[in-house]
Amino acid sequence: MTGIPFIGALVLSLAFQIMPVDNLRAQVPGTTGHERLSEVACVDVPVGKQRPEFGCFNIGTATGLHFNQASVYWHLRAFPNRKAAEAAKSATGIVVEEDGRVWLSEFGARNIAPRGGKAIAVIGPLQLPAAESYTAVLSYAVMRPGDSSRVHTHPGPEGWYVLAGEQCLETPAGADRAQAGGTTTVRPNIPMELNVTGTKLRRAFALVIHDSAQQRGIPSDWKPSGACSR
Repeated sequence: MTGIPFIGALVLSLAFQIMPVDNLRAQVPGTTGHERLSEVACVDVPVGKQRPEFGCFNIGTATGLHFNQASVYWHLRAFPNRKAAEAAKSATGIVVEEDGRVWLSEFGARNIAPRGGKAIAVIGPLQLPAAESYTAVLSYAVMRPGDSSRVHTHPGPEGWYVLAGEQCLETPAGADRAQAGGTTTVRPNIPMELNVTGTKLRRAFALVIHDSAQQRGIPSDWKPSGACSR
């Protein structure tokens, strides 16, 4: 593939937990027929441990990335099987199986031409902070109306592709909404809270590309205004 930056090393794993799965969220009574999940954070699930039905889970990690441009685009494609996706994958690609399909994520310029599969979305630009190397973490979330993430920041950009349902991302700039088939991006070091809106189950991919020397995300003491509920 042309136009894709060199990557020193690529590791796909579900390795060490960012936080224990048992501490995935705080549960508080809601008004939508279930116990609302709040303070959801994306976690790794150890091999052999069953994943909870709802939450956000890290499903693919690429480390030691070296980009030669200030921003990249996330190209998301679907394939009929894993063998086809692996055959099409470049040195920068991440292949995962979720939501009943096989997905390939590639990173690079907007006009790159990934091989094979069905083009689903191009998410970006994702503005990169200066760093010696980067880590990309791909996550998959299943959350219900009324659920919300913890208030947090990332030391790198984040992008989302919504598979089903609706979401609303509140930052100091206001509310950014996306429905099934839609995308959202946010710049590095922006405090945020993600809320599931509407009446349907929300399923989505999220990607964070961050400075490898820093944690993927940290809690923030910023106070949301409730813009997503208005």
